[in-house]
Amino acid sequence: MNDLIYALATPVGGAIAVVRLSGAGAGALLHTVFTGRGAAREMAYGRVVDETGETLDQAMAAFFPAPRSYTGEDMAELYLHGGQASVRRVLALLGRHARSARPGEFTERAFLAGKLDLAQAEAVMDLINAGAERGAKSALSQLEGGLSRRIAAVEGQLLDALSGLEAAIDYPEELEEDVTSALPHALASAEAELRALIGAGLSGRVLREGARVALLGRPNAGKSSLLNALSGVERAIVTQYAGTTRDVLEETVSMEGVPVTLFDTAGIRAAEDPVERIGVARARSAAERADLLLICFDLGAPLSEEDFALLAETAARPRIAVCNKSDLPALWKPDALADFGLSVMTVSAQTGEGLAALRQAIAASVAPEAESALVTNARHIEALQRAAASVAQACEMAAGAELELVATDLREALNALGEITGRTAAADLIERIFAKFCVGK
Repeated sequence: MNDLIYALATPVGGAIAVVRLSGAGAGALLHTVFTGRGAAREMAYGRVVDETGETLDQAMAAFFPAPRSYTGEDMAELYLHGGQASVRRVLALLGRHARSARPGEFTERAFLAGKLDLAQAEAVMDLINAGAERGAKSALSQLEGGLSRRIAAVEGQLLDALSGLEAAIDYPEELEEDVTSALPHALASAEAELRALIGAGLSGRVLREGARVALLGRPNAGKSSLLNALSGVERAIVTQYAGTTRDVLEETVSMEGVPVTLFDTAGIRAAEDPVERIGVARARSAAERADLLLICFDLGAPLSEEDFALLAETAARPRIAVCNKSDLPALWKPDALADFGLSVMTVSAQTGEGLAALRQAIAASVAPEAESALVTNARHIEALQRAAASVAQACEMAAGAELELVATDLREALNALGEITGRTAAADLIERIFAKFCVGK
């Protein structure tokens, strides 16, 4: 695994291109192709030259000797001009001396060297892919070991319980009563912590994947204008004619640091036009997949039976009533919606009145507080659920003093938690995780 690898670590075409080397011989290769000289971990200036002495680029470079490097191996980085031609020439030069890295291989080597656990390694890619501020903060917290420390604390509780069980199984006459009396409290505490992590993870999914917010309402309620106003781009066609939107339009934006995909849908009504009926069906489908519904109303038009029918239809869903067109004379007051059990916001997509408050309300509805969003990875949530189920079953078995079965359940819980940090993760799982990374990461 210590063979010499190289890869471009930055997108092609930027001002600066960073090329990474890692493995046995990284320092020697850097010395061969780079004329500058500097101390370890210090930036040096020089030229990248090929075997004939021809200069390929002016560059900066740094060498990081093992084990104090990202991968734990000898590692070097070249900082080139970002032009495609010069980068290609340097990569071709390195390719004559080293192997091109696989996707995620640098971070995989850091994991195998014990520099990162598996949860931290996955956070590297989450941080790179984060589309909004709170998602980046969550990934950074995980990269710094926040989740791993919480997992380690639960593992410590379960290991203490398991060691006591194994002793009681070996010496039942001396220890069984003491162990069984202490088990319920210890296991209940561990299960509570696991349930807390699961709960935060299920709500924190939006920081990784983004929240889906569907705009619903009867035709001409101002949904398309609202999409344009919230996204800041003219994404949807807006006219005075009802039924302009026939398909589902979407736009992804950041709201209060939360990634949100807005879906503008066709006006919901009993349509006779076959194309409009398809649009209404797609609107209902988008609503079913949404994390939050924005039910749009036109303050300049009387409330209708279609409005009340939509309120009844969505009663069991997370939703916000958006009373639009506040810049025009109102024919009714937002208080008319007070009895329907939903938040009511008044806005004008035309003037921008109330939009800031609406963005805050959307973010608050779909995303947890930053400090509780430690778990955003679906794989981690699934492993936590298996661990919690095993601990809950161990609690039931402990009541009947079936110590061997309790011990089995606790080992299963520890194995599930170990899949998160990598302690018990199978080789094929680790391979699949790092295969999703970019080359050079």
